[in-house]
Amino acid sequence: MTITASQGEAQPGARASGGERWWERRSTVVALVLIAMVPLLWPEIPPLTDLPGHLGRYKVQVDIGNSPWLAQYYGFQWALIGNLGVDLLVMPLAKLVGVELAVKLIVMSIPAMTVGGLLWVAREVQGRIPPTALFALPFAYGHPFTFGFVNFALSMAFALLAFALWLRLARFGRFRLRAALFVPISMLIWVTHTFGWGTLGLLAFSAEAVRQHDKGRPYIVAAVRSAVHCLALAPPLILMLAWRSGHVGGVTTDWFNWRFKARWLLAALRDRWQYWDLAAVGIACFVLGEAVRHKKLEYSRNLAFSALVLLTVFILLPRIVFGSAYADMRLVPYLFAVALIAIRFRPTADPRHVGMVALAGLAFFLVRIGGNTASFWIYDRSYDRELAALEHVPRGAKVASFVGESCNKAWFMHRLYHLPGIAIVRREAFTNDQWVMAGAQLLRIRYREAWPFLSDPSQVVTLHKCPREPYRSIDGALARLPRAAFDYVWLIHTPPHDPRLTAAFRPVWRSGSSVLYRVER
Repeated sequence: MTITASQGEAQPGARASGGERWWERRSTVVALVLIAMVPLLWPEIPPLTDLPGHLGRYKVQVDIGNSPWLAQYYGFQWALIGNLGVDLLVMPLAKLVGVELAVKLIVMSIPAMTVGGLLWVAREVQGRIPPTALFALPFAYGHPFTFGFVNFALSMAFALLAFALWLRLARFGRFRLRAALFVPISMLIWVTHTFGWGTLGLLAFSAEAVRQHDKGRPYIVAAVRSAVHCLALAPPLILMLAWRSGHVGGVTTDWFNWRFKARWLLAALRDRWQYWDLAAVGIACFVLGEAVRHKKLEYSRNLAFSALVLLTVFILLPRIVFGSAYADMRLVPYLFAVALIAIRFRPTADPRHVGMVALAGLAFFLVRIGGNTASFWIYDRSYDRELAALEHVPRGAKVASFVGESCNKAWFMHRLYHLPGIAIVRREAFTNDQWVMAGAQLLRIRYREAWPFLSDPSQVVTLHKCPREPYRSIDGALARLPRAAFDYVWLIHTPPHDPRLTAAFRPVWRSGSSVLYRVER
Protein backbone atom coordinates (compact mmCIF):
# COMPACT_ATOMS: atom_id res chain seq x y z
CA MET A 1 0.00 0.00 0.00
CA THR A 2 1.11 3.53 -0.78
CA ILE A 3 -0.23 6.63 0.95
CA THR A 4 0.25 9.84 -1.02
CA ALA A 5 -0.37 13.37 0.03
CA SER A 6 -0.60 15.56 -3.04
CA GLN A 7 -3.93 17.30 -3.55
CA GLY A 8 -5.50 17.97 -6.92
CA GLU A 9 -3.23 15.78 -9.07
CA ALA A 10 -4.59 14.15 -12.20
CA GLN A 11 -5.76 10.61 -11.72
CA PRO A 12 -4.83 7.50 -13.66
CA GLY A 13 -7.30 5.99 -16.00
CA ALA A 14 -7.93 9.21 -17.94
CA ARG A 15 -8.05 8.91 -21.68
CA ALA A 16 -4.91 9.61 -23.63
CA SER A 17 -6.45 12.84 -24.85
CA GLY A 18 -6.81 14.00 -21.28
CA GLY A 19 -10.63 13.71 -21.41
CA GLU A 20 -12.74 12.66 -18.48
CA ARG A 21 -13.92 9.10 -17.98
CA TRP A 22 -17.67 8.57 -17.70
CA TRP A 23 -17.73 8.48 -13.88
CA GLU A 24 -15.91 11.83 -13.72
CA ARG A 25 -18.37 13.76 -15.86
CA ARG A 26 -20.72 16.30 -14.33
CA SER A 27 -23.67 14.60 -16.00
CA THR A 28 -22.79 11.37 -14.20
CA VAL A 29 -22.45 13.17 -10.87
CA VAL A 30 -25.83 14.82 -11.35
CA ALA A 31 -27.36 11.45 -12.24
CA LEU A 32 -25.87 9.82 -9.12
CA VAL A 33 -27.21 12.63 -6.94
CA LEU A 34 -30.70 12.24 -8.42
CA ILE A 35 -30.60 8.43 -8.13
CA ALA A 36 -29.85 8.83 -4.42
CA MET A 37 -33.38 10.22 -3.96
CA VAL A 38 -35.17 7.33 -5.67
CA PRO A 39 -35.97 5.22 -2.54
CA LEU A 40 -37.85 8.19 -1.05
CA LEU A 41 -39.96 9.07 -4.10
CA TRP A 42 -42.86 6.67 -3.54
CA PRO A 43 -43.47 6.66 0.25
CA GLU A 44 -45.84 9.42 1.37
CA ILE A 45 -44.01 9.47 4.70
CA PRO A 46 -40.30 8.57 4.49
CA PRO A 47 -40.19 5.29 6.47
CA LEU A 48 -37.40 6.26 8.85
CA THR A 49 -37.86 4.94 12.39
CA ASP A 50 -37.99 8.20 14.37
CA LEU A 51 -39.35 10.45 11.62
CA PRO A 52 -43.11 10.09 12.33
CA GLY A 53 -42.43 11.29 15.87
CA HIS A 54 -40.51 14.27 14.53
CA LEU A 55 -43.40 14.98 12.16
CA GLY A 56 -45.68 15.28 15.18
CA ARG A 57 -43.36 17.89 16.69
CA TYR A 58 -43.16 19.80 13.40
CA LYS A 59 -46.97 19.92 13.29
CA VAL A 60 -47.05 21.36 16.81
CA GLN A 61 -44.46 24.06 16.09
CA VAL A 62 -46.17 25.05 12.82
CA ASP A 63 -49.82 25.07 13.94
CA ILE A 64 -49.92 25.38 17.73
CA GLY A 65 -51.13 28.96 17.35
CA ASN A 66 -54.04 27.87 15.14
CA SER A 67 -55.18 24.71 16.91
CA PRO A 68 -56.91 24.79 20.32
CA TRP A 69 -56.24 21.07 20.74
CA LEU A 70 -52.50 21.29 20.12
CA ALA A 71 -52.31 24.32 22.43
CA GLN A 72 -54.12 22.32 25.12
CA TYR A 73 -51.89 19.25 24.89
CA TYR A 74 -48.48 20.70 24.06
CA GLY A 75 -46.23 23.66 24.61
CA PHE A 76 -43.50 24.85 22.27
CA GLN A 77 -40.94 27.55 22.93
CA TRP A 78 -38.22 28.37 20.43
CA ALA A 79 -34.65 28.46 21.76
CA LEU A 80 -31.19 28.43 20.20
CA ILE A 81 -29.97 24.84 20.48
CA GLY A 82 -27.71 22.68 18.34
CA ASN A 83 -30.46 20.45 16.95
CA LEU A 84 -32.78 22.55 14.77
CA GLY A 85 -31.99 21.70 11.15
CA VAL A 86 -35.24 20.29 9.77
CA ASP A 87 -37.25 22.12 12.46
CA LEU A 88 -36.25 25.47 10.97
CA LEU A 89 -36.48 24.47 7.32
CA VAL A 90 -39.97 23.05 7.69
CA MET A 91 -41.43 26.34 9.00
CA PRO A 92 -41.50 28.32 5.70
CA LEU A 93 -41.90 25.26 3.47
CA ALA A 94 -44.91 23.90 5.41
CA LYS A 95 -46.80 27.13 4.74
CA LEU A 96 -46.49 26.38 1.02
CA VAL A 97 -47.02 22.62 0.76
CA GLY A 98 -48.05 21.38 4.21
CA VAL A 99 -46.03 19.66 6.91
CA GLU A 100 -45.87 16.15 5.45
CA LEU A 101 -44.74 17.13 1.95
CA ALA A 102 -42.34 19.73 3.34
CA VAL A 103 -40.64 17.11 5.49
CA LYS A 104 -40.54 14.61 2.62
CA LEU A 105 -38.81 17.12 0.32
CA ILE A 106 -36.25 18.02 2.99
CA VAL A 107 -35.53 14.39 3.82
CA MET A 108 -35.17 13.51 0.12
CA SER A 109 -32.46 16.13 -0.18
CA ILE A 110 -30.30 14.58 2.57
CA PRO A 111 -28.95 11.49 0.73
CA ALA A 112 -28.64 13.57 -2.43
CA MET A 113 -26.48 16.16 -0.69
CA THR A 114 -24.50 13.40 1.04
CA VAL A 115 -23.68 11.76 -2.30
CA GLY A 116 -22.81 15.14 -3.83
CA GLY A 117 -20.63 16.03 -0.86
CA LEU A 118 -18.69 12.76 -0.96
CA LEU A 119 -18.00 13.08 -4.69
CA TRP A 120 -16.99 16.73 -4.35
CA VAL A 121 -14.59 15.97 -1.49
CA ALA A 122 -13.08 13.12 -3.52
CA ARG A 123 -12.57 15.40 -6.50
CA GLU A 124 -10.98 18.19 -4.45
CA VAL A 125 -8.49 15.83 -2.82
CA GLN A 126 -7.84 13.45 -5.69
CA GLY A 127 -8.01 15.90 -8.61
CA ARG A 128 -10.61 13.70 -10.28
CA ILE A 129 -13.27 11.40 -8.93
CA PRO A 130 -11.65 7.99 -8.49
CA PRO A 131 -13.78 5.00 -9.53
CA THR A 132 -13.49 3.54 -6.04
CA ALA A 133 -15.45 6.53 -4.69
CA LEU A 134 -18.62 4.96 -6.10
CA PHE A 135 -18.40 2.29 -3.39
CA ALA A 136 -18.87 5.01 -0.75
CA LEU A 137 -22.21 6.26 -2.07
CA PRO A 138 -24.53 3.61 -0.54
CA PHE A 139 -23.51 4.87 2.90
CA ALA A 140 -25.79 7.86 2.28
CA TYR A 141 -28.47 5.39 3.43
CA GLY A 142 -26.54 4.34 6.51
CA HIS A 143 -28.14 3.16 9.74
CA PRO A 144 -28.35 6.64 11.36
CA PHE A 145 -30.36 7.93 8.39
CA THR A 146 -32.78 4.98 8.28
CA PHE A 147 -33.15 5.34 12.06
CA GLY A 148 -34.57 8.79 11.41
CA PHE A 149 -31.82 11.00 12.88
CA VAL A 150 -32.72 13.61 10.29
CA ASN A 151 -31.20 16.70 11.91
CA PHE A 152 -27.98 14.77 12.40
CA ALA A 153 -27.97 13.40 8.84
CA LEU A 154 -28.73 16.85 7.42
CA SER A 155 -25.85 18.37 9.39
CA MET A 156 -23.48 15.66 8.11
CA ALA A 157 -24.54 16.34 4.52
CA PHE A 158 -23.88 20.02 5.11
CA ALA A 159 -20.54 19.15 6.74
CA LEU A 160 -19.37 17.15 3.71
CA LEU A 161 -20.31 19.97 1.32
CA ALA A 162 -18.63 22.52 3.59
CA PHE A 163 -15.51 20.34 3.84
CA ALA A 164 -15.30 20.22 0.04
CA LEU A 165 -15.51 24.02 -0.05
CA TRP A 166 -12.83 24.22 2.67
CA LEU A 167 -10.52 22.09 0.52
CA ARG A 168 -11.29 24.01 -2.65
CA LEU A 169 -10.53 27.40 -1.10
CA ALA A 170 -7.26 26.00 0.26
CA ARG A 171 -6.37 24.66 -3.19
CA PHE A 172 -6.75 28.18 -4.63
CA GLY A 173 -4.98 29.83 -1.69
CA ARG A 174 -8.08 31.82 -0.64
CA PHE A 175 -7.42 31.52 3.10
CA ARG A 176 -8.82 34.89 4.17
CA LEU A 177 -11.99 34.30 2.20
CA ARG A 178 -12.22 30.82 3.73
CA ALA A 179 -11.90 32.21 7.25
CA ALA A 180 -14.60 34.80 6.58
CA LEU A 181 -17.00 32.31 5.02
CA PHE A 182 -16.63 29.56 7.59
CA VAL A 183 -17.60 31.67 10.58
CA PRO A 184 -21.28 31.77 9.45
CA ILE A 185 -21.08 28.34 7.82
CA SER A 186 -19.90 26.69 11.04
CA MET A 187 -22.66 28.39 13.01
CA LEU A 188 -25.34 27.27 10.55
CA ILE A 189 -24.12 23.68 10.70
CA TRP A 190 -24.00 23.81 14.52
CA VAL A 191 -27.62 24.99 14.62
CA THR A 192 -28.55 22.13 12.27
CA HIS A 193 -26.93 19.61 14.64
CA THR A 194 -23.84 19.83 16.80
CA PHE A 195 -22.49 16.53 15.48
CA GLY A 196 -22.12 17.88 11.95
CA TRP A 197 -20.21 20.90 13.21
CA GLY A 198 -17.89 18.68 15.26
CA THR A 199 -17.27 16.39 12.29
CA LEU A 200 -16.51 19.35 10.04
CA GLY A 201 -13.93 20.51 12.58
CA LEU A 202 -12.27 17.10 12.62
CA LEU A 203 -12.18 16.86 8.82
CA ALA A 204 -10.92 20.41 8.37
CA PHE A 205 -8.21 20.06 11.00
CA SER A 206 -6.95 16.72 9.65
CA ALA A 207 -6.83 18.01 6.07
CA GLU A 208 -5.10 21.23 7.09
CA ALA A 209 -2.57 19.30 9.18
CA VAL A 210 -1.60 17.19 6.17
CA ARG A 211 -1.34 20.29 3.99
CA GLN A 212 0.90 22.02 6.52
CA HIS A 213 3.10 18.94 6.96
CA ASP A 214 3.45 18.54 3.21
CA LYS A 215 5.00 22.01 3.18
CA GLY A 216 7.86 20.59 5.23
CA ARG A 217 6.72 21.75 8.65
CA PRO A 218 7.26 19.49 11.68
CA TYR A 219 4.23 17.70 13.10
CA ILE A 220 3.81 20.00 16.11
CA VAL A 221 4.13 23.16 14.03
CA ALA A 222 1.72 21.73 11.46
CA ALA A 223 -0.79 20.94 14.21
CA VAL A 224 -0.53 24.43 15.71
CA ARG A 225 -0.92 26.16 12.35
CA SER A 226 -3.87 23.90 11.53
CA ALA A 227 -5.53 24.85 14.79
CA VAL A 228 -5.09 28.52 13.94
CA HIS A 229 -6.73 28.00 10.54
CA CYS A 230 -9.60 26.17 12.23
CA LEU A 231 -10.35 29.11 14.54
CA ALA A 232 -12.88 30.14 11.89
CA LEU A 233 -14.88 27.09 12.99
CA ALA A 234 -14.72 27.95 16.70
CA PRO A 235 -17.53 30.54 17.18
CA PRO A 236 -20.18 27.83 17.80
CA LEU A 237 -18.28 26.99 21.00
CA ILE A 238 -19.86 30.12 22.49
CA LEU A 239 -23.31 28.87 21.49
CA MET A 240 -22.51 25.43 22.85
CA LEU A 241 -21.42 26.79 26.24
CA ALA A 242 -24.51 28.99 26.49
CA TRP A 243 -26.74 26.05 25.60
CA ARG A 244 -25.15 23.51 27.91
CA SER A 245 -24.78 25.89 30.84
CA GLY A 246 -28.56 26.08 31.15
CA HIS A 247 -30.94 23.44 32.46
CA VAL A 248 -30.13 20.60 30.09
CA GLY A 249 -31.16 17.04 30.84
CA GLY A 250 -29.42 13.83 29.94
CA VAL A 251 -26.30 11.99 31.00
CA THR A 252 -23.13 10.97 29.16
CA THR A 253 -22.34 7.31 29.79
CA ASP A 254 -21.51 3.83 28.44
CA TRP A 255 -17.88 4.37 27.44
CA PHE A 256 -15.86 1.81 25.48
CA ASN A 257 -18.71 -0.65 25.04
CA TRP A 258 -16.88 -2.87 22.58
CA ARG A 259 -19.86 -5.18 22.03
CA PHE A 260 -21.96 -2.30 20.79
CA LYS A 261 -19.13 -0.75 18.78
CA ALA A 262 -18.61 -4.02 16.91
CA ARG A 263 -22.36 -4.16 16.31
CA TRP A 264 -22.40 -0.61 14.91
CA LEU A 265 -19.63 -1.44 12.43
CA LEU A 266 -21.55 -4.44 11.13
CA ALA A 267 -24.81 -2.46 11.04
CA ALA A 268 -23.44 0.47 9.04
CA LEU A 269 -25.91 -0.27 6.20
CA ARG A 270 -28.67 -1.85 8.28
CA ASP A 271 -32.03 -1.63 6.57
CA ARG A 272 -34.22 -4.76 6.34
CA TRP A 273 -32.52 -7.98 5.20
CA GLN A 274 -29.61 -8.91 7.48
CA TYR A 275 -27.51 -10.98 5.09
CA TRP A 276 -28.08 -8.48 2.29
CA ASP A 277 -26.93 -5.59 4.47
CA LEU A 278 -23.99 -7.50 5.94
CA ALA A 279 -22.86 -8.54 2.45
CA ALA A 280 -22.76 -4.87 1.43
CA VAL A 281 -20.60 -4.00 4.45
CA GLY A 282 -18.41 -6.97 3.56
CA ILE A 283 -17.94 -5.64 0.02
CA ALA A 284 -16.93 -2.23 1.38
CA CYS A 285 -14.43 -3.90 3.74
CA PHE A 286 -13.08 -5.95 0.83
CA VAL A 287 -12.45 -2.77 -1.19
CA LEU A 288 -10.70 -1.17 1.79
CA GLY A 289 -8.58 -4.27 2.23
CA GLU A 290 -7.68 -4.45 -1.45
CA ALA A 291 -6.41 -0.87 -1.27
CA VAL A 292 -3.91 -2.08 1.33
CA ARG A 293 -2.94 -5.25 -0.53
CA HIS A 294 -3.09 -4.37 -4.21
CA LYS A 295 -0.01 -2.78 -5.76
CA LYS A 296 -2.06 -0.70 -8.19
CA LEU A 297 -4.05 1.03 -5.45
CA GLU A 298 -3.07 3.72 -2.97
CA TYR A 299 -4.58 5.91 -0.28
CA SER A 300 -4.57 9.68 -0.30
CA ARG A 301 -2.84 10.69 2.92
CA ASN A 302 -5.22 13.62 3.28
CA LEU A 303 -8.39 11.51 3.44
CA ALA A 304 -6.68 8.50 5.03
CA PHE A 305 -5.69 10.72 7.95
CA SER A 306 -9.23 12.10 8.12
CA ALA A 307 -10.61 8.55 8.25
CA LEU A 308 -8.11 7.68 10.99
CA VAL A 309 -9.23 10.71 13.01
CA LEU A 310 -12.87 9.68 12.63
CA LEU A 311 -11.99 6.13 13.71
CA THR A 312 -10.25 7.45 16.82
CA VAL A 313 -13.27 9.57 17.72
CA PHE A 314 -15.58 6.59 17.16
CA ILE A 315 -13.51 4.55 19.60
CA LEU A 316 -13.47 7.33 22.21
CA LEU A 317 -17.11 8.36 21.96
CA PRO A 318 -19.51 6.88 24.53
CA ARG A 319 -22.76 5.34 23.41
CA ILE A 320 -24.87 8.01 25.16
CA VAL A 321 -24.00 11.72 25.09
CA PHE A 322 -26.18 14.21 27.02
CA GLY A 323 -28.95 11.62 27.11
CA SER A 324 -28.85 11.09 23.34
CA ALA A 325 -28.27 7.42 22.51
CA TYR A 326 -26.30 5.97 19.59
CA ALA A 327 -23.74 8.78 19.64
CA ASP A 328 -20.88 6.57 18.44
CA MET A 329 -23.04 4.61 16.01
CA ARG A 330 -23.88 7.76 14.06
CA LEU A 331 -20.29 8.23 12.90
CA VAL A 332 -19.81 4.75 11.38
CA PRO A 333 -21.25 5.17 7.85
CA TYR A 334 -19.25 8.36 7.35
CA LEU A 335 -16.11 6.64 8.60
CA PHE A 336 -16.57 3.99 5.91
CA ALA A 337 -17.41 6.58 3.25
CA VAL A 338 -14.40 8.83 3.92
CA ALA A 339 -12.07 5.80 3.94
CA LEU A 340 -13.49 4.63 0.60
CA ILE A 341 -13.16 7.97 -1.18
CA ALA A 342 -9.53 8.06 0.01
CA ILE A 343 -8.68 5.17 -2.35
CA ARG A 344 -7.39 5.71 -5.87
CA PHE A 345 -5.46 3.90 -8.59
CA ARG A 346 -1.79 4.46 -9.20
CA PRO A 347 -0.76 6.10 -12.49
CA THR A 348 0.52 2.74 -13.77
CA ALA A 349 -2.88 1.07 -13.46
CA ASP A 350 -4.43 -0.44 -16.60
CA PRO A 351 -7.24 1.90 -17.77
CA ARG A 352 -9.39 -1.13 -18.57
CA HIS A 353 -9.00 -2.37 -15.02
CA VAL A 354 -9.88 1.09 -13.73
CA GLY A 355 -13.02 1.13 -15.88
CA MET A 356 -14.09 -2.30 -14.63
CA VAL A 357 -13.77 -1.14 -11.03
CA ALA A 358 -15.88 1.91 -11.86
CA LEU A 359 -18.59 -0.36 -13.31
CA ALA A 360 -18.42 -2.54 -10.19
CA GLY A 361 -18.76 0.53 -7.97
CA LEU A 362 -21.72 1.78 -9.98
CA ALA A 363 -23.36 -1.64 -9.82
CA PHE A 364 -22.82 -1.72 -6.04
CA PHE A 365 -24.51 1.66 -5.68
CA LEU A 366 -27.43 0.81 -7.96
CA VAL A 367 -28.05 -2.55 -6.33
CA ARG A 368 -28.08 -1.00 -2.87
CA ILE A 369 -30.40 1.79 -4.05
CA GLY A 370 -32.67 -0.87 -5.56
CA GLY A 371 -32.71 -2.74 -2.25
CA ASN A 372 -33.46 0.44 -0.31
CA THR A 373 -36.26 1.28 -2.76
CA ALA A 374 -37.89 -2.14 -2.35
CA SER A 375 -37.47 -2.00 1.42
CA PHE A 376 -38.97 1.46 1.71
CA TRP A 377 -41.92 0.45 -0.49
CA ILE A 378 -42.67 -2.46 1.85
CA TYR A 379 -42.38 -0.18 4.88
CA ASP A 380 -44.69 2.31 3.19
CA ARG A 381 -47.34 -0.37 2.75
CA SER A 382 -47.16 -1.20 6.46
CA TYR A 383 -47.51 2.51 7.29
CA ASP A 384 -50.61 2.74 5.10
CA ARG A 385 -52.17 -0.29 6.76
CA GLU A 386 -51.65 1.04 10.27
CA LEU A 387 -52.56 4.65 9.52
CA ALA A 388 -55.96 3.58 8.21
CA ALA A 389 -56.95 3.59 11.90
CA LEU A 390 -56.79 7.38 11.94
CA GLU A 391 -59.87 7.56 9.69
CA HIS A 392 -61.82 6.59 12.81
CA VAL A 393 -60.21 9.16 15.13
CA PRO A 394 -61.86 12.59 15.43
CA ARG A 395 -59.83 15.77 15.58
CA GLY A 396 -58.44 16.68 18.96
CA ALA A 397 -58.83 13.16 20.40
CA LYS A 398 -56.65 11.90 23.22
CA VAL A 399 -55.01 8.66 22.05
CA ALA A 400 -53.03 6.22 24.17
CA SER A 401 -50.79 4.41 21.71
CA PHE A 402 -48.92 1.16 22.29
CA VAL A 403 -46.45 -0.25 19.77
CA GLY A 404 -45.16 -3.81 20.09
CA GLU A 405 -41.51 -4.68 20.51
CA SER A 406 -39.55 -7.86 21.25
CA CYS A 407 -37.02 -8.31 24.02
CA ASN A 408 -34.71 -9.98 21.51
CA LYS A 409 -34.38 -7.22 18.95
CA ALA A 410 -33.98 -8.57 15.44
CA TRP A 411 -32.02 -7.01 12.60
CA PHE A 412 -35.29 -6.08 10.94
CA MET A 413 -37.00 -3.07 12.55
CA HIS A 414 -40.68 -2.54 11.80
CA ARG A 415 -40.18 1.27 12.15
CA LEU A 416 -43.57 1.73 13.79
CA TYR A 417 -42.32 2.95 17.18
CA HIS A 418 -43.24 6.57 16.52
CA LEU A 419 -46.02 6.10 13.99
CA PRO A 420 -48.53 7.46 16.57
CA GLY A 421 -46.95 10.87 15.91
CA ILE A 422 -48.93 10.98 12.66
CA ALA A 423 -52.09 11.27 14.77
CA ILE A 424 -50.76 14.69 15.78
CA VAL A 425 -50.18 15.63 12.14
CA ARG A 426 -53.49 14.42 10.71
CA ARG A 427 -55.84 14.65 13.71
CA GLU A 428 -54.23 17.25 16.01
CA ALA A 429 -54.49 14.55 18.66
CA PHE A 430 -52.60 13.90 21.84
CA THR A 431 -50.33 10.84 21.70
CA ASN A 432 -47.76 9.56 24.15
CA ASP A 433 -44.81 9.06 21.78
CA GLN A 434 -43.10 12.48 21.84
CA TRP A 435 -39.61 12.99 23.26
CA VAL A 436 -39.25 15.21 26.29
CA MET A 437 -35.74 16.21 27.38
CA ALA A 438 -35.00 19.52 29.07
CA GLY A 439 -32.82 21.73 26.89
CA ALA A 440 -32.58 19.18 24.07
CA GLN A 441 -36.20 19.28 22.85
CA LEU A 442 -38.33 22.40 22.48
CA LEU A 443 -41.67 20.60 22.83
CA ARG A 444 -43.32 20.25 26.24
CA ILE A 445 -46.25 18.10 27.35
CA ARG A 446 -49.07 20.06 29.00
CA TYR A 447 -51.61 17.27 29.24
CA ARG A 448 -50.50 15.96 32.64
CA GLU A 449 -53.66 13.89 33.11
CA ALA A 450 -52.07 11.27 30.84
CA TRP A 451 -49.32 10.50 33.36
CA PRO A 452 -47.49 8.08 33.35
CA PHE A 453 -48.22 7.79 29.62
CA LEU A 454 -46.96 11.22 28.63
CA SER A 455 -43.98 10.68 26.35
CA ASP A 456 -41.49 8.30 24.74
CA PRO A 457 -40.89 5.42 25.52
CA SER A 458 -44.27 4.89 27.21
CA GLN A 459 -45.72 3.88 23.84
CA VAL A 460 -43.40 0.85 23.44
CA VAL A 461 -44.65 -2.41 24.97
CA THR A 462 -43.45 -6.01 25.05
CA LEU A 463 -45.03 -9.37 25.87
CA HIS A 464 -43.13 -9.59 29.15
CA LYS A 465 -40.99 -7.05 31.01
CA CYS A 466 -37.58 -7.05 29.35
CA PRO A 467 -34.42 -6.86 31.51
CA ARG A 468 -32.46 -3.60 31.20
CA GLU A 469 -35.20 -2.01 29.12
CA PRO A 470 -37.62 0.78 30.16
CA TYR A 471 -40.55 -0.77 28.30
CA ARG A 472 -43.69 -2.00 30.05
CA SER A 473 -45.38 -5.28 29.25
CA ILE A 474 -48.59 -4.91 27.25
CA ASP A 475 -50.67 -6.18 30.16
CA GLY A 476 -48.89 -3.90 32.62
CA ALA A 477 -49.44 -0.88 30.37
CA LEU A 478 -53.14 -1.58 29.84
CA ALA A 479 -53.68 -2.24 33.54
CA ARG A 480 -52.05 1.04 34.58
CA LEU A 481 -53.60 3.20 31.86
CA PRO A 482 -55.56 6.19 33.27
CA ARG A 483 -58.63 5.45 31.17
CA ALA A 484 -60.46 8.63 32.02
CA ALA A 485 -57.64 10.64 30.41
CA PHE A 486 -57.97 9.03 26.96
CA ASP A 487 -60.60 8.76 24.25
CA TYR A 488 -58.93 6.00 22.24
CA VAL A 489 -56.41 3.20 22.74
CA TRP A 490 -54.39 2.36 19.62
CA LEU A 491 -52.56 -0.97 19.63
CA ILE A 492 -50.00 -1.19 16.81
CA HIS A 493 -48.42 -4.55 16.08
CA THR A 494 -48.65 -5.47 19.78
CA PRO A 495 -48.13 -8.90 21.33
CA PRO A 496 -51.16 -10.79 22.75
CA HIS A 497 -52.73 -9.29 25.86
CA ASP A 498 -55.25 -10.30 28.47
CA PRO A 499 -58.65 -9.64 26.82
CA ARG A 500 -60.14 -8.66 30.18
CA LEU A 501 -58.02 -5.50 30.09
CA THR A 502 -59.79 -4.25 26.95
CA ALA A 503 -63.26 -5.67 27.68
CA ALA A 504 -64.58 -2.19 28.49
CA PHE A 505 -63.29 -0.76 25.22
CA ARG A 506 -65.16 -0.85 21.92
CA PRO A 507 -63.09 -1.84 18.86
CA VAL A 508 -63.70 0.52 15.93
CA TRP A 509 -60.93 -0.68 13.61
CA ARG A 510 -58.80 -3.79 13.33
CA SER A 511 -56.00 -5.02 11.05
CA GLY A 512 -54.07 -8.13 12.02
CA SER A 513 -52.68 -7.65 15.52
CA SER A 514 -53.41 -3.90 15.42
CA VAL A 515 -56.62 -2.56 16.95
CA LEU A 516 -58.13 0.85 17.62
CA TYR A 517 -60.40 0.93 20.66
CA ARG A 518 -62.75 3.67 21.73
CA VAL A 519 -62.85 4.19 25.46
CA GLU A 520 -66.45 4.00 26.62
CA ARG A 521 -67.36 6.39 29.41
